[in-house]
Amino acid sequence: MELTWEVIEYTLLTVIIVNELIAFFTVFREKRDIAATWAWLLVLTFLPVIGFIIYAFLGRKLSHHKMERIQTETQVEMSEALKAQKRRFLAMKRPEEDTMRVYRRTIMLFQNVADSFVSQHNRVKIYTDGHQLFDQMFDDIAAAKDSIHIEFYSIYNDRIGNKLRTLLEQKAAEGVEVRVLYDSWGSMGVKPSFYDHLRELGGQAAPFLMTRSNLFDFRLNYRDHRKIVTIDGQQGYIGGFNIGDQYLGRKEKFGPWRDTHLKIIGGAVYSLQQQFIRDWNASAANRKNRIDHYRPYFPEITVPDTEGDAALQIVASGPDSQLQQIKLGYLRLINAAQDHIWIQTPYLIPDDSVLDALRIAAKSGIDVRIMVPHMPDHPFVYRATQYYAHQLADDGVTIYFYQAGFMHAKTIVVDGKMGSVGSANMDVRSYKLNFEANTFIYDRDVIDRLERIFVNDIRSSHVITPEMFANMNPWLRFKQSASRLLSPIL
Repeated sequence: MELTWEVIEYTLLTVIIVNELIAFFTVFREKRDIAATWAWLLVLTFLPVIGFIIYAFLGRKLSHHKMERIQTETQVEMSEALKAQKRRFLAMKRPEEDTMRVYRRTIMLFQNVADSFVSQHNRVKIYTDGHQLFDQMFDDIAAAKDSIHIEFYSIYNDRIGNKLRTLLEQKAAEGVEVRVLYDSWGSMGVKPSFYDHLRELGGQAAPFLMTRSNLFDFRLNYRDHRKIVTIDGQQGYIGGFNIGDQYLGRKEKFGPWRDTHLKIIGGAVYSLQQQFIRDWNASAANRKNRIDHYRPYFPEITVPDTEGDAALQIVASGPDSQLQQIKLGYLRLINAAQDHIWIQTPYLIPDDSVLDALRIAAKSGIDVRIMVPHMPDHPFVYRATQYYAHQLADDGVTIYFYQAGFMHAKTIVVDGKMGSVGSANMDVRSYKLNFEANTFIYDRDVIDRLERIFVNDIRSSHVITPEMFANMNPWLRFKQSASRLLSPIL
C-alpha cells in the first residue's frame, strides 16, 4: 500500500513538473504583454491538460507567414495624397485657417499611426434597427452596376444570410463583380459550399486569410471582426451589425437587437474600399484572385454640400501591428474631453490605460456615462464587464444596464463634437486580438444624432449604483473577480 501511494505521489509530482515546464515554454515562446503572460500561466498551471485545450482555442497566435501576408499589403492609391494632407495639417496655425483645426491633433494621430486619410463632405445615415439597415443595404446592392464588396465577421446560413446570398447570386449573374470575405469562426456552421452557386455565376467568396474550415481553424483570437460593405465604390457601410437573424431580433435568447451602423456616401468610401482590398488580397488563394488594378474601384464621388458635410476617418487595427490604433483613438477622444464622454459597448473590459483615462476624466468632473447590456452572451466576458462597471461606478462613472434587448453598439461621443462608430468594443480583444475597423467622426450634426440616440436608450436602461454592486451576493462578486483575472485573454 505504501509503495502504491509513493508511485501515485511520484506520478503526480512528475505530471505537475512536466506541466509547469510545458506551460512556461508555451507562454514565453511568443511575445506577449505582462498581463496576458501571467493570465496564461495561471490558466495552464491550475488547469493541467484542460488549460492547454483552452490555450489551443484562445492563446495561439497567427503564423508569421499570415502576418506577413497582411503587412505586405500596402496602401492603395492614396499615399501621395496622404503625404500632402499631413503637410497641410502640420501647417495649420490659427483657428481661422480651417474649421478642421479643432480636430487636427486627433486627425494627425491617425494619419501617423494608421495611414488614415481624412475626407470631408460625407453624407452619413445612422441605423439602429436591423430591419431598416438591411432593407436599405439590400436595395443598394440590388442597384449595383459595377462591384459589390462585402466583409463581415458573421454571415450565417439563416433567413437573412440566404436572402443576401440569393441577391448576390443575381448580381453576379448580371455581370457585377461580387466579392465576399467572411471569418470562418464568426460564420460558424457555414461551409465553403454555401457559396458554390455564387462562384459558378462568376462571384467570389473566401474566408479571411484563407482558412477554409473550423476543423483546422479553432483559434478564437485574431479574427476578422470588421463589418465593411462597398457598392460601386460610391456607397459604404460600417458598424456593429453582422449578417444573421439574431441581428433582426429573431433569436429568443437575445430578444430585440440594439446596434449602430453607418451608411456613408463620400470620400470615406475610398478608405472602406481600400481596407477591403487589403484584406481581400491578404486572403487571396492565388494571384488570379487578387485585386491588382485598383483604379476602377475608386470612381469620382460627388456629394452636394447641402446633403453632407461630415469629416470622417476610417481607422483599422489588428494584431498585425503593435500600435493598437483604435485604442489610441479611444484614448485620444477620452483625454480630449472637456464636458462629457458617452460610451455604448457590449463588453467593458478595458486595459489599464483606458481604465485610468476614464477614471481621470470622471474624477476631473467630466460627465462619463457607459451603457452595457443587462444580459450576457458570453458568461466570463459578462462577469468581467460587471467587475469593471463596478470599479468605474465607484470612480463616479454613470453605468447604465440596457434592458430592452441586447446592446451591441460600439459608439463613443465626446463633447458633442467628435466620436466613433465601428466594430471595436471597449475591450482588450478589440484593442489588440482582432482585426477591427471604426469610423472616427468630426461633425457636430452626426454626433448630435448619436447623442440623441444615447439619450433615448437611457429610457430603456437602469442606472447601476455602487451600492447595488456592493449588495450583490458574495458568489456573484467572486465570479466577477475571477473573470477579471482572465480579462487580458477574454
